[in-house]
Amino acid sequence: MNTLKQGDKVPNFTVNDQDGNPVSLSDYKGKKLIVFFYPKASTPGCTAEACNLTDNYKALQDKGYEILGVSADSEKRQTNFKNKYSFPFPLLADEEKEVINAFGVWGLKKFMGKEYDGIHRKTFLINEDGVVAHVIDKVKTKDHAAQILEL
Repeated sequence: MNTLKQGDKVPNFTVNDQDGNPVSLSDYKGKKLIVFFYPKASTPGCTAEACNLTDNYKALQDKGYEILGVSADSEKRQTNFKNKYSFPFPLLADEEKEVINAFGVWGLKKFMGKEYDGIHRKTFLINEDGVVAHVIDKVKTKDHAAQILEL
């Protein structure tokens, strides 16, 4: 895994959100952006993480942040996930793993003695110039917004 690090310029990308609308990194030029990667929509950890960000959305916005969630789920699955929990931010349906590979979060994982390739749960804070300002490697799903707000 060749994960983007603090100080790296994020390559531009364009991937559809849950509604089929194209979303590009360039759409956020001049804004601070939180890009959080999660393994699978509607699973317990991913739900806890996205709900925690939603619960603290106003505080994150007050710090100037926009938010994008990214997984390899289909548009339909992302739509169901977003609608079920009323997330106020877009979820990218990165089925071709364009964004996932650009950020370097796809790789070998271990779970219950099995090894497999998948998305590593990581969050990237990107500054107004499209540069990684901070990477959160150990995401606390139930308290993720606090991890971001304390930086």
